[in-house]
Amino acid sequence: MRTKIIATVGPASSSRDMLARLAEAGVAIFRLNFSHGDVAFFRRIVDDIRSIEQERGKPLTILQDLPGPKIRIGVLPDNQLTVNKGDKLILGPEAQKGDALPLLPFDNQQLLKDMSPEDLLVLADGGLRFRVRERLADGRVIIEARGTGIITSRKGLALPGKTVALPAITDKDRKNLAIGLELGVDAVAVSFVQNAADIRQAKALLKEAGRNLPVVAKLERRNAVDNLASILAETDMVMVARGDLGVECPLPELPALQKRIIRACNLASKPVIVATQMLLSMVSNPIPTRAETTDVANAVLDGADCVMMSEETAMGNYPVETVAYMRQITGEAENYLEETRRLIEPEARSGPPEFLAYAACLLAEKTGARALAAHSMSGSAARLLAACRPAQPIHALTTDMSVVRALNFTWGVQPHCVEENPDLSHLQRVQRFIDSTPSFPVGEDVVITAGEPSPGQPRPGTNLVKIYRK
Repeated sequence: MRTKIIATVGPASSSRDMLARLAEAGVAIFRLNFSHGDVAFFRRIVDDIRSIEQERGKPLTILQDLPGPKIRIGVLPDNQLTVNKGDKLILGPEAQKGDALPLLPFDNQQLLKDMSPEDLLVLADGGLRFRVRERLADGRVIIEARGTGIITSRKGLALPGKTVALPAITDKDRKNLAIGLELGVDAVAVSFVQNAADIRQAKALLKEAGRNLPVVAKLERRNAVDNLASILAETDMVMVARGDLGVECPLPELPALQKRIIRACNLASKPVIVATQMLLSMVSNPIPTRAETTDVANAVLDGADCVMMSEETAMGNYPVETVAYMRQITGEAENYLEETRRLIEPEARSGPPEFLAYAACLLAEKTGARALAAHSMSGSAARLLAACRPAQPIHALTTDMSVVRALNFTWGVQPHCVEENPDLSHLQRVQRFIDSTPSFPVGEDVVITAGEPSPGQPRPGTNLVKIYRK
C-alpha cells in the first residue's frame, strides 16, 4: 500500500462497522466534508475512527475539509427551472415589478458588480453555461443560456478565468475549524485557494489555536494554478480538486494541468492528492469503467501520493467494493512503476537534505536492501525519501503521533510512533526498532537515515546514512 487512499465519510459510510470495513479494505485517511453534517455527526465519526485505529494498531488520519466561499444561487420558486439554449434570465437578488424575464436568484452583490458583458457563467459543476449579455441599471445582469438543462436551487456558480475577490476562509470556516480542532482532526483542507496568502491565513489561525496541523491547498481555481510556485512554498500538501478546476479551466487542458501540478509537488517533496470522479460510476455499479481504472492508474504513474473518493464512499451503494477496486488498481500501477522506475534525482539547486535522501535511496537500490528506515521528528526526512520514489518500503519513526498521522499522506511511507527515550540516540532507536520487528528478517540489510549530534551541532537534522544488518 504505497499510494494512500482517502475516503469521504457520508451517509453510506458513517456507521462504525462500515468505517472499520473501509479501513480494513485499505483506507488510510478519512475526509470529513464540513459542507455537510453537524457537530454531533462529526463527533461520533471521530470517536469511531479513533477506536478503530486503536483496535487495528495502525494509524488512521482524519482530514477536515472546510467548505470555503462556495458561490451558490438562491432558492428557486419551484426548486427547479428548465432552460433552453438561447433563453435569457435575470441574475440578481430579487424580481422587480415589470420584469419580462424569469429571475435566477443570486444575492452576492460583489460578484454582480464584477460581472461584465460576455463573461462566462457556469452552473451545476459545468452542466449549464451562460453568457452575461447586459448590465441593468439596478445592478442585476441579464444572462443567456448556451445549452439546455434543469437548474435546481442552491447550485454552485463559477466564473471561469475571472479572479473572484472572495476570501478562501470564511467566518463559517473559522467556526468549523474551531470545531474540528476541538474534535481532534489531523489535517485541514482549505477550499478555493487563490494565492499563498490564503495558506498563511489558515496557518495563522492554527497557530492562534496553539496547533500545528498540516494544511492542504485545494486547487480549484485557475489563478491558484498560476500561483502554484508561491502556494507550494507555503502549503504542506496540495489537492488537485478536478471538479471545480474542470469548471474553471477548459476540460481538454485538465489532464496536462494535473500532470504539471503533480510534478511540481513531487519536486517540492510535498504530498499531492488527486480527487473527484476517480471511480464515480461505482456510486451505482459494483465495478468501475475502463476509463476510470486508467484514470486512477495514470494518477499513480504521474506521481500522486493519494487518491481520493467523494460520492463513491459518501453516498454510493458500494463503498467497500470501491476501496477494494481502488487498492487493486493502485497496486497494479505500483507494480508497473517498479518495473519501469528510476530513482528521481533532486534538482541541482536542492540542498544537503535532498541529496542525503537520494544517496540513501541509491544505496538501498545498489545493495538490494530490504527497506529504508528514517528517524524523523517532523516527518521531513521520510517525505524526502518518498520523493525519490524508491523500490523499498520506507519506515518512518517519530515520537509524535500527530506526525505519524500526517505521514499517512505520503507515498510509500509506513509511519510508526516510538517511545521517546533520552538514553537512546535517534540511530539507536531505529536499530532497536529493526531488531524488535519481525517483518525485518535476520541477515537482511536496511538503509537508515537519522540525525546524530556532533561538535557544534547538538540538535542536527538528518546527517547520517547507514547500512544496518539485522
